[in-house]
Amino acid sequence: MNVAELVGRTLAQLGVGHVFGVVGSGNFTVTNTLRQHGVPYTAARHEGGAATMADAYSRMSGRLSIVSTHQGCGLSNAITGIAEAAKSRTPMIVLTADSPAAAVRANFRIDQDALARSVGAAVERVHSAESAVADTVRAYRRAVNDRQTVVLSLPIDIQARPAPTETPAAVTPLPAAQLMRPTDEAVHALTLLLRDAQKPVFVAGRGARHAGAQLQELAAQTGALVATSAVASGLFVDDEFSLGISGGFSSPTTAALISEADLIIGWGCTLNMWTMRHGKLIGADTVLVQVDLDDDALGANRAIDLGVRGDTGATAREVLAAVRALEATPTAKFRTPAVSALIAESSRWRDVPVDDLSTPHSIDPRLLTIELDRILPAERIVSVDSGNFMGYPATHLSVPDEFGFCFTQAFQSIGLGLHTAIGAALARPDRLPVLGTGDGGFLMGISELETAVRLGFPLVVIVYNDAAYGAEVHHFDQGDNSVDLDTVSFPDVDIAAIARGFGAAGITVRGIEDLSEVEAWLRSSPSAPLVIDAKIASDGGAWWLAEAFAGH
Repeated sequence: MNVAELVGRTLAQLGVGHVFGVVGSGNFTVTNTLRQHGVPYTAARHEGGAATMADAYSRMSGRLSIVSTHQGCGLSNAITGIAEAAKSRTPMIVLTADSPAAAVRANFRIDQDALARSVGAAVERVHSAESAVADTVRAYRRAVNDRQTVVLSLPIDIQARPAPTETPAAVTPLPAAQLMRPTDEAVHALTLLLRDAQKPVFVAGRGARHAGAQLQELAAQTGALVATSAVASGLFVDDEFSLGISGGFSSPTTAALISEADLIIGWGCTLNMWTMRHGKLIGADTVLVQVDLDDDALGANRAIDLGVRGDTGATAREVLAAVRALEATPTAKFRTPAVSALIAESSRWRDVPVDDLSTPHSIDPRLLTIELDRILPAERIVSVDSGNFMGYPATHLSVPDEFGFCFTQAFQSIGLGLHTAIGAALARPDRLPVLGTGDGGFLMGISELETAVRLGFPLVVIVYNDAAYGAEVHHFDQGDNSVDLDTVSFPDVDIAAIARGFGAAGITVRGIEDLSEVEAWLRSSPSAPLVIDAKIASDGGAWWLAEAFAGH
């Protein structure tokens, strides 16, 4: 056994869930070793696709994933996906070969550690044959326990060395990470704020996706309404006092109710410009609280009145016990019958009346999405690319729970949608994968359509096709033909035909009646993707992007 085989075996024994990659000479042996030890492997067509597939898989499965790349260019090809994962604090290992230390003029040589650090990833490497197991376990521990994307470099000269003869046959599985509990002082301070608040609102982010039950119990006890950031969408889907997504994707009703709050608590949520609409959802006298594991996250985006460092679930449990010690009976406060009725009637975007923008040759994207929400099975996992269209699948497609929505938007790169949908589908094979993407993003990442076809996924790809990079068109268009938009506008492309060339089904949609083909496809027990080339009518620029651009 050599070091490459030892590293692959160690990672498999530690409990890796899935490997994604593009194999070259530098990562051939370690990747095959992972496969030989039972770790499933998905071959992507591009390292960037592999990185985002792994990111989505980890988010939706709760298990560590690996991206396997060749040294140098293999890693650099993956860097956008790595940046997204690192900025999202996704537990993930990028297992990459590296040039030998002495090969100073090797074609593949780059400063891999500096590249990884530049996008926020943690850096580890296998230093020697003797330290290989310890180096690998350390990288795994950082990824899982510290919630980091870790780039683990394996120099190819070290990979080829024999494993030490005294190497144990197996590594000991790591114990579960200990939960960080808040201080007694912080619990007391938060308890008093909840006691005195009359209209409290909880906003749960990615750091609270594991704590939905605890937060719901605390909210019911203290009369709080509950909402989520975009990445945690679906966490409170069955709660009658759930407002849905807080921020740019909020419906008018949701935005109005959050704006009435006298106490807003961000649970694993940094209350950034997206989630708080540049502060528009915060009243002049609203008290702001953040609960987070990371000290540097507290108050990072705006001034807060109280910062609580601790695991969100553990904090919610301790605060609930303290609240009940003060008053055992739950208080209604913001949870009135009138508020419940208002949420039921109009908090969802699909319940907001639509002034139809459709033309004889194009369909209103809202009506398109509302109809697809009706047609597609409820047990779904929705992924969203980035662009002017992105609010429609995010707001008008319902999801069954927090494992039904995968939102890779921390780096705001377009072109990640198809990769995201594949990783999410592998994490949740029990659900229908659905992707909302624009024509620009879909064509940017189209090589991975072959991957979805090869895997036999019944993936529904909704392409909101406006023949443009719509965000830029609407941002720069002055309405008087004074701006040259040729750089962000394109001829109409028959995306359905291209999809059929990859082996997927493809249909063109210009009106609601064309969606009958989606129903026929669902009845056919499909084993390949369906690409819906939806020619959408112009919305004049989405409201969420208008707010986003206003913040730059």
